Amino acid sequence: MNDAVAADGDLVARREGSAGIIRLNRPKAINAVTLEMFHDIDKALDGFEADPDVAVIVLEGAGERGLCAGGDIRALWESSKVKGDLGKILWRDEYILNARIRKFPKPYVAFMDGIVMGGGVGLSAHGRHRVVTERTKLAMPEVGLGFFPDVGGTYLLSRSPGEIGTYFGLTGTTMNGPDAIHAKFADAVVPSAKLPELREALTRVALGTTSAEIDRLIGGFATGETSGPVATMQATIDRWFAHDRMQDIIAALKADGSDAAQATLKTLAEKSPRGMVVTLKLLRLARRAATLEECLVREYRAALEVFASDDFREGVRAAVIDKDRNPKWSPAAIEDVTPEMLARYFAGIGADELTFPNSK
Repeated sequence: MNDAVAADGDLVARREGSAGIIRLNRPKAINAVTLEMFHDIDKALDGFEADPDVAVIVLEGAGERGLCAGGDIRALWESSKVKGDLGKILWRDEYILNARIRKFPKPYVAFMDGIVMGGGVGLSAHGRHRVVTERTKLAMPEVGLGFFPDVGGTYLLSRSPGEIGTYFGLTGTTMNGPDAIHAKFADAVVPSAKLPELREALTRVALGTTSAEIDRLIGGFATGETSGPVATMQATIDRWFAHDRMQDIIAALKADGSDAAQATLKTLAEKSPRGMVVTLKLLRLARRAATLEECLVREYRAALEVFASDDFREGVRAAVIDKDRNPKWSPAAIEDVTPEMLARYFAGIGADELTFPNSK
């Protein structure tokens, strides 16, 4: 290990051979990402992009539990309670970073081993080379927090086959590695036991190595799996979720009557009604979006409205703070989410609109 870019704190960034290593380093918190970590990742990318001796970027998580369990939800909850501005600042910087990762000029490899959720998806699934394992548990469970799948999640989910993305976005169901590939969140399944060997190979790639050559390198370690248990339900999920109103999705599930449909209904009943309605509209709009940035701009508008909402505070309280798993949603029913209520999530926000720097 050499040429340290950042000290060994919550983020480790340094060059190893020809690889720029970015390691999320909060293993006790499953590497949950803070605002400072987003800033440090951006600085690391500045250094690695400019360094002629760096051929490839590798994103990894410290510890055995996962790449990243998401953003620092507790800090956001505390700021929201006192009408602070952490949401406005953190999500702006995070979303700009998500867009930068998608366009990064050097090959960007993400090791999506173990738990990968929320903000962890934003740091990995927009990369060019996304490696999952038999231990991968990938999810965007934000609707259970009175939120929606952000960090470009609406862009990614809207590009999954059929209604698979609608299903994952509304239910928060966890994907295994092969299903993450089916849903277009990942590219290759590599056994976790082979990750050290793959990592070592990446530190030895020649300068100027192309993305196609990186694909071939990763392919030499991959199992070839491309679909998991949820993929086998594709036709059924397409039928259930091929609607633009939550009421119609619920009706389709009730009409089905199968055990799988009943289980899905039970899952949806636990989610924020407002969060589900907002998510469904964002997903439908994302299908028509030409770019990730277009989706991120829309997500940022909606996120600021979420940050000010009782639903977000109540969802985080029930899941993270008190952990009673019994949120009291407002409104409590899908049919009580009014058009006026919904409109606030999609309205322009003037000077606060998300913009992207041209220099990166």
